[in-house]
Amino acid sequence: MSAFHFDVMANDSAARRGRLHTAHGVVDTPAFMPVGTAATVKAMFTDTVAATGAQMILANTYHLMLRPGAERIAKFGGVRKFMGWDGPILTDSGGYQVMSLAKLRKIDGGGVTFQSHIDGSTHYLSPERSIEIQHMLDATITMAFDECTPYLATKEAVAESMRLSMRWAERSKAAFKAREGYGHFGIVQGGVHADLRAESAAHLKAIGFDGYAIGGLAVGEGQELMFSTLDVTTPHLPSAQARYLMGVGKPLDIVGAVARGVDMFDCVLPTRSGRTAQAFTSNGQLNLRNAKHADDPRPLDESVPCAASRNYSRAYLHHLIRSDEILGLMLLSWHNVAFYQHLMSQLRNAIAAGNLKDFIKAFAAAQAGGETSEDAAG
Repeated sequence: MSAFHFDVMANDSAARRGRLHTAHGVVDTPAFMPVGTAATVKAMFTDTVAATGAQMILANTYHLMLRPGAERIAKFGGVRKFMGWDGPILTDSGGYQVMSLAKLRKIDGGGVTFQSHIDGSTHYLSPERSIEIQHMLDATITMAFDECTPYLATKEAVAESMRLSMRWAERSKAAFKAREGYGHFGIVQGGVHADLRAESAAHLKAIGFDGYAIGGLAVGEGQELMFSTLDVTTPHLPSAQARYLMGVGKPLDIVGAVARGVDMFDCVLPTRSGRTAQAFTSNGQLNLRNAKHADDPRPLDESVPCAASRNYSRAYLHHLIRSDEILGLMLLSWHNVAFYQHLMSQLRNAIAAGNLKDFIKAFAAAQAGGETSEDAAG
């Protein structure tokens, strides 16, 4: 088992092509992690997820602690064995879900008391408990427990929240049980405020983590403000460790963040969009509910090396969606995850070749030709 470490293999301006070494396998970066919130990437088999090129997936502490329970999963040897996934797994700390999903919650200096969104039962999540649960899940990468502040909060509220998260980061680090090949990431907070982001990054570096995530973005601030926040955040993060932008995002969000030095991403969009008849393609987004696809013999995207992308006509997929057949949602989810993995492979190749700027220009131009979910369904 090799030590947990990150190698930067090529640079193209701020962008990096790297490789993350873990106890459960290697992850080539820039990397996109499909989201397996409740120990499943929705509507996909684990071997199908792996076949798309995904090397690491994300699971969630909040959801798994509520159902089926971390102690139960631990009896199976962790979430990887429980769900039949051979590669690395990163677990979210649960903090974001407590803030966004719990029915009632009360924050104190120690942690958060909340009611489950499932059955209303009361639970308490602290930095120590979050780390303990992630240990029971046998997470390859454990995230520090933090609070995600709403975008529209005042700067004073953002500062107070960020400093609470930094205190929780210290406690998370103290609770983490180091093991060879396993990593622990801190999370930079501070909203869209450059000085608070710098303060947060400095605090986390002083604590010392195996990688650094950027939280609190893609929460309503818009792409331009997200990119400007990344511009003033990534320079404060260590160049020799992986950088992870949490919960992002749309293809153009990812491309722009890669150009700003981000290495890792996760988002529910590929599978959630698949379940709402949306497909991401090299020529923009498609809405398979639209009547225009009813007689279209073309596949979704022949450039994507995936059976769902190449072997089924848009007409057939339109028929499945209009007929409420579950296969349609499965095929679109499969295609979308494969599209994201193909995009990450293209980004890695462009960085290695030193032509990322040209790739981004061409990719952005092609994406402009897609449909939107609001297009007339006919």
